[in-house]
Amino acid sequence: MVDVKRKKGESFESLLRRFSRRLQQSGKQLEVRKLRYRASKPNKNKQRESALRRIEIREKREYLARIGQLKEEVRQPSRGR
Repeated sequence: MVDVKRKKGESFESLLRRFSRRLQQSGKQLEVRKLRYRASKPNKNKQRESALRRIEIREKREYLARIGQLKEEVRQPSRGR
């Protein structure tokens, strides 16, 4: 944490400017922005469940394609961010 104390006779604007400069120099702000939207790793059970779900869906699609009942879906191109 960046620690800034107000000097005698210092205005709030200069204190805020000094604080923001210290914060930027410390690199904490960049670190927080990088970690902001990072999702935690799923645990082993969730990984296993999602893998089984993917396998099940893939097998179902392959079966439907084999018997000729799979309707091809037209996928719209994704808007990359």
